[in-house]
Amino acid sequence: MDHAVVIGASIAGLLSAAALHRRFAQVTVLDRDRLPAVDAHRRGAGQSRHAHGLLARGSEIMDELLPGITAELVAQGAMRGDLQDRARHVHAGHRLARGPSGLTALMVSRPLLEGQVRRRVSGLPGVRVLAERTVTGLLAREGRVSGVRLASGERIPADLVIDATGRGSRTPFWLGDLGCRPPREERVAIDMRYGTREFRRRDDHLAGDLLAVVGPTPEVPRAGVALALEDERWVVTLAGYGEGPPPDAAGFAAYAATLTAPDLHHLIMTAEPLGEPRAYHTPTAIRRRYEQLGSFPEGLLVTGDAVCSFNPLYGQGMTVAALEARELLDTDLSAKAFFRRIAAVVDIPWEITVGADLRLPATHGSPTQKMRLIGAYLDRFHAAAAHDPELTRRFLRVTNLYDPPPALMSPAALVRVLRSGAQRAVPVPA
Repeated sequence: MDHAVVIGASIAGLLSAAALHRRFAQVTVLDRDRLPAVDAHRRGAGQSRHAHGLLARGSEIMDELLPGITAELVAQGAMRGDLQDRARHVHAGHRLARGPSGLTALMVSRPLLEGQVRRRVSGLPGVRVLAERTVTGLLAREGRVSGVRLASGERIPADLVIDATGRGSRTPFWLGDLGCRPPREERVAIDMRYGTREFRRRDDHLAGDLLAVVGPTPEVPRAGVALALEDERWVVTLAGYGEGPPPDAAGFAAYAATLTAPDLHHLIMTAEPLGEPRAYHTPTAIRRRYEQLGSFPEGLLVTGDAVCSFNPLYGQGMTVAALEARELLDTDLSAKAFFRRIAAVVDIPWEITVGADLRLPATHGSPTQKMRLIGAYLDRFHAAAAHDPELTRRFLRVTNLYDPPPALMSPAALVRVLRSGAQRAVPVPA
Protein backbone atom coordinates (compact mmCIF):
# COMPACT_ATOMS: atom_id res chain seq x y z
CA MET A 1 0.00 0.00 0.00
CA ASP A 2 1.11 3.54 -0.69
CA HIS A 3 0.10 6.19 1.88
CA ALA A 4 -1.23 6.20 5.45
CA VAL A 5 -2.19 9.33 7.38
CA VAL A 6 -2.15 9.44 11.19
CA ILE A 7 -4.08 12.26 12.85
CA GLY A 8 -2.36 13.24 16.09
CA ALA A 9 1.32 13.13 17.12
CA SER A 10 0.47 11.68 20.51
CA ILE A 11 2.20 8.56 21.83
CA ALA A 12 -0.64 6.57 20.25
CA GLY A 13 -0.23 8.35 16.92
CA LEU A 14 3.55 8.11 16.83
CA LEU A 15 3.59 4.41 17.72
CA SER A 16 0.90 3.80 15.10
CA ALA A 17 3.17 5.47 12.54
CA ALA A 18 6.07 3.27 13.70
CA ALA A 19 3.97 0.21 12.93
CA LEU A 20 2.51 1.49 9.67
CA HIS A 21 5.86 2.39 8.12
CA ARG A 22 6.48 -1.36 7.76
CA ARG A 23 3.34 -1.66 5.64
CA PHE A 24 3.14 1.62 3.70
CA ALA A 25 5.57 3.39 1.41
CA GLN A 26 4.66 6.73 3.02
CA VAL A 27 3.25 7.65 6.43
CA THR A 28 2.25 11.21 7.29
CA VAL A 29 1.55 12.24 10.90
CA LEU A 30 -0.48 15.44 11.24
CA ASP A 31 -0.78 17.39 14.49
CA ARG A 32 -2.61 20.64 15.16
CA ASP A 33 -0.01 21.84 17.71
CA ARG A 34 3.37 23.40 17.25
CA LEU A 35 5.61 20.49 18.18
CA PRO A 36 8.51 21.40 20.47
CA ALA A 37 12.00 21.26 19.01
CA VAL A 38 13.37 20.10 22.39
CA ASP A 39 11.91 17.84 25.05
CA ALA A 40 9.21 20.08 26.45
CA HIS A 41 5.57 19.91 27.44
CA ARG A 42 3.19 19.94 24.49
CA ARG A 43 -0.06 21.89 24.68
CA GLY A 44 -2.10 18.99 23.35
CA ALA A 45 -0.87 16.66 26.11
CA GLY A 46 -2.64 18.24 29.07
CA GLN A 47 -1.41 15.64 31.53
CA SER A 48 2.24 15.77 30.54
CA ARG A 49 3.30 17.64 33.69
CA HIS A 50 1.97 14.88 35.91
CA ALA A 51 3.32 11.44 36.76
CA HIS A 52 3.09 9.10 33.77
CA GLY A 53 3.14 5.36 34.16
CA LEU A 54 4.72 3.35 31.39
CA LEU A 55 3.97 -0.23 32.34
CA ALA A 56 6.64 -2.88 31.90
CA ARG A 57 4.79 -4.41 28.97
CA GLY A 58 4.43 -1.01 27.35
CA SER A 59 8.18 -0.40 27.31
CA GLU A 60 8.73 -3.88 25.84
CA ILE A 61 6.35 -3.19 22.97
CA MET A 62 7.90 0.21 22.31
CA ASP A 63 11.21 -1.61 21.92
CA GLU A 64 9.54 -3.96 19.44
CA LEU A 65 8.22 -1.08 17.35
CA LEU A 66 11.29 1.14 17.78
CA PRO A 67 14.21 -1.19 18.58
CA GLY A 68 16.64 0.21 21.14
CA ILE A 69 14.47 3.11 22.31
CA THR A 70 14.55 2.04 25.98
CA ALA A 71 18.35 2.05 25.97
CA GLU A 72 18.29 5.48 24.32
CA LEU A 73 16.00 6.83 27.04
CA VAL A 74 18.19 5.37 29.80
CA ALA A 75 21.23 7.01 28.17
CA GLN A 76 19.36 10.31 28.50
CA GLY A 77 18.69 9.80 32.19
CA ALA A 78 15.56 7.65 32.42
CA MET A 79 15.60 5.24 35.37
CA ARG A 80 15.18 1.46 35.27
CA GLY A 81 14.59 -1.01 38.08
CA ASP A 82 12.69 -4.12 39.11
CA LEU A 83 9.04 -3.20 39.50
CA GLN A 84 8.75 -5.10 42.78
CA ASP A 85 12.25 -4.99 44.25
CA ARG A 86 12.88 -1.27 43.66
CA ALA A 87 9.34 -0.08 44.31
CA ARG A 88 6.79 0.36 47.09
CA HIS A 89 3.22 -0.73 46.44
CA VAL A 90 0.40 -0.07 48.89
CA HIS A 91 -3.00 -1.41 47.83
CA ALA A 92 -6.19 -1.84 49.84
CA GLY A 93 -4.23 -0.37 52.73
CA HIS A 94 -1.62 -3.15 52.64
CA ARG A 95 2.07 -2.76 51.85
CA LEU A 96 2.79 -5.54 49.37
CA ALA A 97 5.77 -7.83 49.90
CA ARG A 98 9.05 -7.17 48.11
CA GLY A 99 11.04 -9.54 45.92
CA PRO A 100 12.30 -9.93 42.36
CA SER A 101 9.44 -9.82 39.85
CA GLY A 102 11.31 -10.05 36.55
CA LEU A 103 9.36 -6.96 35.44
CA THR A 104 11.42 -3.90 34.61
CA ALA A 105 9.99 -0.47 35.28
CA LEU A 106 11.07 2.48 33.13
CA MET A 107 10.67 5.82 34.91
CA VAL A 108 10.75 8.71 32.46
CA SER A 109 9.05 12.07 32.07
CA ARG A 110 6.41 12.46 29.37
CA PRO A 111 8.39 15.18 27.52
CA LEU A 112 11.53 13.03 27.26
CA LEU A 113 9.58 9.92 26.29
CA GLU A 114 7.44 11.66 23.70
CA GLY A 115 10.38 13.65 22.36
CA GLN A 116 12.52 10.56 21.83
CA VAL A 117 9.64 8.61 20.25
CA ARG A 118 8.98 11.57 17.93
CA ARG A 119 12.66 11.79 16.94
CA ARG A 120 12.81 8.07 16.17
CA VAL A 121 9.56 8.04 14.21
CA SER A 122 10.53 11.16 12.27
CA GLY A 123 13.72 9.39 11.19
CA LEU A 124 11.96 6.30 9.82
CA PRO A 125 12.07 5.88 6.01
CA GLY A 126 9.03 7.41 4.34
CA VAL A 127 7.63 8.97 7.55
CA ARG A 128 6.81 12.69 7.89
CA VAL A 129 5.64 14.35 11.13
CA LEU A 130 3.98 17.66 10.29
CA ALA A 131 3.00 20.25 12.92
CA GLU A 132 0.28 22.91 12.86
CA ARG A 133 -1.98 20.91 10.56
CA THR A 134 -5.58 20.79 11.79
CA VAL A 135 -7.77 18.09 10.24
CA THR A 136 -11.35 19.29 9.83
CA GLY A 137 -12.90 16.35 8.01
CA LEU A 138 -12.52 13.15 6.05
CA LEU A 139 -12.48 12.57 2.32
CA ALA A 140 -14.52 9.64 1.05
CA ARG A 141 -15.08 7.88 -2.26
CA GLU A 142 -17.57 5.07 -2.88
CA GLY A 143 -18.19 4.58 0.85
CA ARG A 144 -14.50 4.34 1.72
CA VAL A 145 -12.39 6.98 3.47
CA SER A 146 -9.82 8.24 0.99
CA GLY A 147 -7.98 10.97 2.89
CA VAL A 148 -8.35 14.03 5.09
CA ARG A 149 -9.22 17.69 4.67
CA LEU A 150 -7.21 20.37 6.52
CA ALA A 151 -8.35 23.70 7.91
CA SER A 152 -6.21 25.36 5.24
CA GLY A 153 -8.34 23.71 2.56
CA GLU A 154 -5.59 21.28 1.57
CA ARG A 155 -6.69 17.73 0.78
CA ILE A 156 -4.37 14.84 1.54
CA PRO A 157 -5.25 11.52 -0.11
CA ALA A 158 -4.55 8.31 1.80
CA ASP A 159 -5.16 4.58 1.58
CA LEU A 160 -5.63 4.47 5.35
CA VAL A 161 -6.43 7.13 7.97
CA ILE A 162 -5.78 6.56 11.69
CA ASP A 163 -7.49 8.79 14.26
CA ALA A 164 -5.21 9.11 17.31
CA THR A 165 -6.49 12.48 18.53
CA GLY A 166 -7.46 11.43 22.04
CA ARG A 167 -10.67 11.71 24.00
CA GLY A 168 -11.71 14.77 21.96
CA SER A 169 -11.79 12.70 18.78
CA ARG A 170 -14.10 14.00 16.03
CA THR A 171 -14.63 10.59 14.43
CA PRO A 172 -18.08 10.09 16.03
CA PHE A 173 -19.21 13.31 14.30
CA TRP A 174 -17.40 12.59 11.04
CA LEU A 175 -19.19 9.26 10.85
CA GLY A 176 -22.47 11.17 10.68
CA ASP A 177 -21.17 13.09 7.69
CA LEU A 178 -20.53 9.74 6.00
CA GLY A 179 -24.01 8.46 6.77
CA CYS A 180 -22.88 6.11 9.55
CA ARG A 181 -23.92 5.86 13.18
CA PRO A 182 -21.53 6.89 15.96
CA PRO A 183 -20.35 4.22 18.40
CA ARG A 184 -22.09 3.55 21.69
CA GLU A 185 -20.21 5.12 24.60
CA GLU A 186 -19.68 3.72 28.07
CA ARG A 187 -18.96 6.43 30.65
CA VAL A 188 -17.93 6.19 34.28
CA ALA A 189 -18.10 9.47 36.20
CA ILE A 190 -14.92 9.50 38.30
CA ASP A 191 -14.38 13.23 38.94
CA MET A 192 -10.65 12.55 39.33
CA ARG A 193 -8.77 15.62 40.53
CA TYR A 194 -5.04 15.61 41.00
CA GLY A 195 -2.10 17.84 41.60
CA THR A 196 1.62 17.43 41.00
CA ARG A 197 4.82 18.89 42.37
CA GLU A 198 8.43 18.09 41.47
CA PHE A 199 11.27 17.71 43.97
CA ARG A 200 15.04 17.37 43.90
CA ARG A 201 15.94 13.68 44.23
CA ARG A 202 18.66 12.36 46.53
CA ASP A 203 19.98 8.80 46.67
CA ASP A 204 18.79 8.38 50.26
CA HIS A 205 15.16 9.23 49.45
CA LEU A 206 12.83 6.24 49.87
CA ALA A 207 15.92 4.21 50.80
CA GLY A 208 16.95 4.10 47.16
CA ASP A 209 13.62 2.98 45.73
CA LEU A 210 12.56 4.45 42.40
CA LEU A 211 8.79 4.22 42.69
CA ALA A 212 6.12 4.50 45.37
CA VAL A 213 2.42 3.89 44.74
CA VAL A 214 -0.30 4.32 47.35
CA GLY A 215 -3.73 3.30 46.08
CA PRO A 216 -7.16 4.50 47.22
CA THR A 217 -9.57 2.57 49.43
CA PRO A 218 -13.33 3.00 49.95
CA GLU A 219 -12.50 4.55 53.33
CA VAL A 220 -9.74 6.82 51.95
CA PRO A 221 -10.53 7.59 48.28
CA ARG A 222 -7.18 9.31 47.78
CA ALA A 223 -4.01 8.08 46.11
CA GLY A 224 -0.51 9.12 45.23
CA VAL A 225 2.56 8.14 43.26
CA ALA A 226 6.20 9.21 43.27
CA LEU A 227 8.37 8.45 40.25
CA ALA A 228 12.12 8.94 39.94
CA LEU A 229 12.87 10.94 36.80
CA GLU A 230 15.86 12.06 34.79
CA ASP A 231 17.83 15.11 35.98
CA GLU A 232 17.72 13.95 39.62
CA ARG A 233 14.04 14.71 40.08
CA TRP A 234 10.98 13.25 41.72
CA VAL A 235 7.54 13.84 40.29
CA VAL A 236 4.87 13.39 42.97
CA THR A 237 1.21 13.27 41.95
CA LEU A 238 -1.59 13.17 44.53
CA ALA A 239 -5.17 12.48 43.48
CA GLY A 240 -8.64 12.21 44.89
CA TYR A 241 -12.16 11.41 43.75
CA GLY A 242 -14.24 14.57 43.91
CA GLU A 243 -11.47 16.64 45.47
CA GLY A 244 -7.74 17.01 44.97
CA PRO A 245 -4.73 18.32 46.87
CA PRO A 246 -4.33 22.05 47.56
CA PRO A 247 -1.62 23.66 45.41
CA ASP A 248 0.31 25.30 48.27
CA ALA A 249 3.22 23.41 49.81
CA ALA A 250 1.65 23.00 53.25
CA GLY A 251 -1.69 21.86 51.86
CA PHE A 252 -0.04 19.45 49.43
CA ALA A 253 1.97 17.87 52.28
CA ALA A 254 -1.07 17.71 54.54
CA TYR A 255 -3.03 15.93 51.81
CA ALA A 256 -0.24 13.36 51.42
CA ALA A 257 -0.40 12.73 55.17
CA THR A 258 -3.99 11.47 54.77
CA LEU A 259 -3.02 8.58 52.46
CA THR A 260 -3.02 5.04 53.78
CA ALA A 261 0.81 4.95 53.95
CA PRO A 262 3.26 7.68 55.05
CA ASP A 263 5.88 7.24 52.30
CA LEU A 264 4.88 10.13 50.06
CA HIS A 265 4.35 12.50 52.96
CA HIS A 266 7.82 11.73 54.29
CA LEU A 267 9.33 12.27 50.84
CA ILE A 268 7.55 15.61 50.39
CA MET A 269 8.69 16.82 53.80
CA THR A 270 12.35 15.93 53.22
CA ALA A 271 12.87 16.83 49.54
CA GLU A 272 13.57 20.24 48.02
CA PRO A 273 10.61 21.44 45.91
CA LEU A 274 11.18 22.44 42.28
CA GLY A 275 9.00 24.60 40.07
CA GLU A 276 5.32 25.37 40.40
CA PRO A 277 2.47 23.00 41.32
CA ARG A 278 0.14 21.78 38.58
CA ALA A 279 -3.47 20.59 38.70
CA TYR A 280 -5.63 18.55 36.36
CA HIS A 281 -9.18 17.20 36.26
CA THR A 282 -10.56 14.12 34.53
CA PRO A 283 -14.36 13.99 34.92
CA THR A 284 -15.07 10.68 33.21
CA ALA A 285 -13.54 7.52 31.86
CA ILE A 286 -14.91 6.85 28.36
CA ARG A 287 -14.98 3.79 26.14
CA ARG A 288 -16.29 4.00 22.58
CA ARG A 289 -17.56 0.66 21.34
CA TYR A 290 -16.47 0.75 17.70
CA GLU A 291 -16.33 -3.04 17.61
CA GLN A 292 -20.13 -3.16 18.10
CA LEU A 293 -20.99 -1.06 15.05
CA GLY A 294 -22.80 -2.90 12.29
CA SER A 295 -21.13 -0.80 9.60
CA PHE A 296 -18.00 1.33 9.52
CA PRO A 297 -16.23 2.89 6.53
CA GLU A 298 -13.14 1.07 5.37
CA GLY A 299 -9.95 3.09 5.17
CA LEU A 300 -10.48 4.58 8.66
CA LEU A 301 -9.33 3.24 12.05
CA VAL A 302 -9.35 4.74 15.54
CA THR A 303 -6.84 4.11 18.33
CA GLY A 304 -5.58 5.25 21.73
CA ASP A 305 -7.69 7.52 23.93
CA ALA A 306 -9.97 8.15 20.97
CA VAL A 307 -11.23 4.59 21.60
CA CYS A 308 -10.85 4.36 25.36
CA SER A 309 -9.78 7.05 27.81
CA PHE A 310 -9.00 5.38 31.12
CA ASN A 311 -8.86 6.79 34.62
CA PRO A 312 -5.28 8.16 34.50
CA LEU A 313 -4.67 7.07 38.10
CA TYR A 314 -3.90 3.54 36.87
CA GLY A 315 -1.31 4.57 34.27
CA GLN A 316 -2.51 2.21 31.53
CA GLY A 317 -3.11 4.56 28.61
CA MET A 318 0.34 4.54 26.98
CA THR A 319 0.72 0.77 27.29
CA VAL A 320 -2.72 0.15 25.77
CA ALA A 321 -1.80 2.55 22.94
CA ALA A 322 1.37 0.52 22.30
CA LEU A 323 -0.60 -2.74 22.26
CA GLU A 324 -3.10 -1.27 19.80
CA ALA A 325 -0.31 0.05 17.57
CA ARG A 326 1.14 -3.44 17.39
CA GLU A 327 -2.19 -4.66 16.02
CA LEU A 328 -1.53 -2.49 12.95
CA LEU A 329 1.15 -5.01 11.98
CA ASP A 330 -1.56 -7.60 11.34
CA THR A 331 -2.23 -8.35 7.70
CA ASP A 332 -5.96 -7.69 8.13
CA LEU A 333 -6.53 -3.96 8.55
CA SER A 334 -10.23 -4.08 7.82
CA ALA A 335 -12.20 -2.00 10.33
CA LYS A 336 -14.17 -4.94 11.69
CA ALA A 337 -11.08 -7.09 12.31
CA PHE A 338 -9.01 -4.26 13.81
CA PHE A 339 -11.70 -3.08 16.23
CA ARG A 340 -12.34 -6.66 17.30
CA ARG A 341 -8.64 -7.13 18.07
CA ILE A 342 -8.22 -3.92 20.03
CA ALA A 343 -11.45 -4.55 21.95
CA ALA A 344 -9.71 -7.61 23.36
CA VAL A 345 -6.76 -5.36 24.28
CA VAL A 346 -8.98 -2.82 26.05
CA ASP A 347 -11.24 -5.32 27.84
CA ILE A 348 -8.77 -6.22 30.59
CA PRO A 349 -7.60 -2.75 31.70
CA TRP A 350 -11.16 -1.42 31.40
CA GLU A 351 -12.42 -4.24 33.62
CA ILE A 352 -9.65 -3.60 36.16
CA THR A 353 -10.15 0.16 36.41
CA VAL A 354 -13.94 0.32 36.26
CA GLY A 355 -14.29 -2.44 38.84
CA ALA A 356 -11.92 -0.63 41.19
CA ASP A 357 -13.51 2.78 40.66
CA LEU A 358 -17.07 1.63 41.25
CA ARG A 359 -16.09 0.38 44.70
CA LEU A 360 -15.42 3.96 45.79
CA PRO A 361 -18.30 6.03 47.20
CA ALA A 362 -17.38 9.16 45.21
CA THR A 363 -17.93 7.53 41.80
CA HIS A 364 -21.34 7.32 40.14
CA GLY A 365 -22.61 3.89 39.24
CA SER A 366 -23.37 0.64 40.94
CA PRO A 367 -20.95 -2.30 40.87
CA THR A 368 -22.40 -5.61 39.77
CA GLN A 369 -22.56 -8.56 42.13
CA LYS A 370 -19.59 -10.07 40.31
CA MET A 371 -17.60 -6.85 40.86
CA ARG A 372 -18.46 -6.93 44.58
CA LEU A 373 -17.31 -10.52 44.92
CA ILE A 374 -14.09 -9.84 43.02
CA GLY A 375 -13.47 -6.75 45.14
CA ALA A 376 -13.92 -8.71 48.34
CA TYR A 377 -11.54 -11.38 47.08
CA LEU A 378 -8.96 -8.78 46.08
CA ASP A 379 -9.06 -7.28 49.57
CA ARG A 380 -8.07 -10.66 50.92
CA PHE A 381 -5.56 -11.16 48.11
CA HIS A 382 -3.79 -7.89 48.96
CA ALA A 383 -3.76 -8.74 52.65
CA ALA A 384 -2.07 -12.05 51.80
CA ALA A 385 0.32 -10.36 49.36
CA ALA A 386 1.57 -8.21 52.22
CA HIS A 387 3.69 -11.19 53.31
CA ASP A 388 3.82 -13.27 50.12
CA PRO A 389 6.16 -11.95 47.39
CA GLU A 390 4.81 -14.45 44.87
CA LEU A 391 1.30 -13.02 45.19
CA THR A 392 2.69 -9.52 44.73
CA ARG A 393 4.47 -10.68 41.59
CA ARG A 394 1.24 -12.18 40.23
CA PHE A 395 -0.64 -8.96 40.97
CA LEU A 396 1.97 -6.86 39.16
CA ARG A 397 1.85 -9.15 36.14
CA VAL A 398 -1.89 -8.51 35.90
CA THR A 399 -1.69 -4.74 36.40
CA ASN A 400 1.14 -4.57 33.84
CA LEU A 401 -1.12 -6.36 31.32
CA TYR A 402 0.89 -9.56 30.97
CA ASP A 403 -1.74 -11.82 32.53
CA PRO A 404 -5.56 -11.54 32.63
CA PRO A 405 -7.29 -10.84 35.97
CA PRO A 406 -8.47 -14.47 36.39
CA ALA A 407 -4.79 -15.35 36.93
CA LEU A 408 -5.23 -13.94 40.44
CA MET A 409 -7.83 -16.67 41.04
CA SER A 410 -5.87 -19.58 39.63
CA PRO A 411 -5.75 -22.69 41.85
CA ALA A 412 -2.18 -21.91 42.87
CA ALA A 413 -3.06 -18.32 43.80
CA LEU A 414 -6.20 -19.36 45.65
CA VAL A 415 -4.27 -21.83 47.78
CA ARG A 416 -1.74 -19.15 48.77
CA VAL A 417 -4.50 -16.66 49.60
CA LEU A 418 -6.66 -19.10 51.56
CA ARG A 419 -3.68 -20.39 53.54
CA SER A 420 -2.61 -16.89 54.49
CA GLY A 421 -5.15 -16.51 57.27
CA ALA A 422 -5.29 -12.83 56.39
CA GLN A 423 -9.07 -12.46 56.45
CA ARG A 424 -12.21 -14.52 56.50
CA ALA A 425 -12.78 -16.45 53.28
CA VAL A 426 -15.02 -14.78 50.69
CA PRO A 427 -16.99 -16.28 47.81
CA VAL A 428 -15.09 -16.39 44.53
CA PRO A 429 -17.13 -15.91 41.33
CA ALA A 430 -16.98 -18.54 38.65
